Amino acid sequence: MAARLAQLYNKKIVVAMSGGVDSAVAAALLMEAGALVTGVYMRLGQQDLRHHEEEARAVAAHLGIPLVVVDLHEVFRREVLDYFVAAYAAGRTPNPCVVCNRRIKAGELLRQVVPRYGDLLATGHYARLEEAAAGGYRLLRGVDQRKDQSYFLCRLGQAALRQLLFPLGDRTKEEVYRLAAQRGIAGRHGKESQDVCFLEGQEVAAFVAGYCGETAAPGPILTADGRCLGTHNGLPGYTIGQRRGLGVPDVTPYYVVALDAARNAVIVGKEMALYHVVLLTEDVHWLAGAPPKLPGRYLVQLRYRHQPAPAQVEAVARGLRVVFDTPQRAITPGQFVVFYDGAAVVGSGEIAMAVLEQDADGGGRHGG
Repeated sequence: MAARLAQLYNKKIVVAMSGGVDSAVAAALLMEAGALVTGVYMRLGQQDLRHHEEEARAVAAHLGIPLVVVDLHEVFRREVLDYFVAAYAAGRTPNPCVVCNRRIKAGELLRQVVPRYGDLLATGHYARLEEAAAGGYRLLRGVDQRKDQSYFLCRLGQAALRQLLFPLGDRTKEEVYRLAAQRGIAGRHGKESQDVCFLEGQEVAAFVAGYCGETAAPGPILTADGRCLGTHNGLPGYTIGQRRGLGVPDVTPYYVVALDAARNAVIVGKEMALYHVVLLTEDVHWLAGAPPKLPGRYLVQLRYRHQPAPAQVEAVARGLRVVFDTPQRAITPGQFVVFYDGAAVVGSGEIAMAVLEQDADGGGRHGG
């Protein structure tokens, strides 16, 4: 990124500003590289997020840059919130941050804002970009492995990557805090977000109920062989691997191993029932635009905090079949599985199911 910063003198750069330290330092670094920076704050419609807007205004004023506020609440509702609620209703666990990055930050901001105010869009993500030998751009993990956010950018395409900058990709979080302090930003930015932004600490079930205007229906807690052990409070309150809140004590604990939307049932089992070797994906996306030669071996990441694991990836009729070298815990339908070649994101897919019994065409009985 340092070499690219040197090429940004007098370039008009729009920085997506949340009011947090990362976007603030990203803007400061671009200014120091000679770029003409404009901040943009996305107004997403939730009233309890207005304090973030005030924080973004304060940071922009301190840096001496203009701040443009864009109202994206309608498209955010349609593209992110509707998706989030529908996924839980279908017994899946969504990842709204992945969808927001594709549809909102690298979607609406690039379409609406960049053409009016700048040449490129910068964000505070901890990820890196480099030009590929065959043309286009490669998306790489950030240098700080603890903060790497390339997983959340796995659905971006080449058109977006050409217009994006990640000034913090080769920095550690500790460096960013130090840079903020040196530039007088410390204490002016808001607290760092640790959760899905629009939840603001609210439980998923409560958010879904408020969004839909009704509480999710209770239903049975079942074992895999159909025994009823209790009653759940609505599918949005549960996800694969969950142990707490089931209310079904035993000598050894039960875990959520599947969500059955058709029966409105939470399926539970013991620890070993959470482990699978094979998963199937749908809605596959390749960052280069075209699929790589398959079958192939990749490091595969099941969720943001998952330790990537080696696996064989092959094409099947409805997506991809992923076979891990070792069993993986809590493969969760609705989450995104991301394929890495070393540090580079190759592609991703939405998890459709974990397979219990394999068959030749990639089908089989699913476990979640």
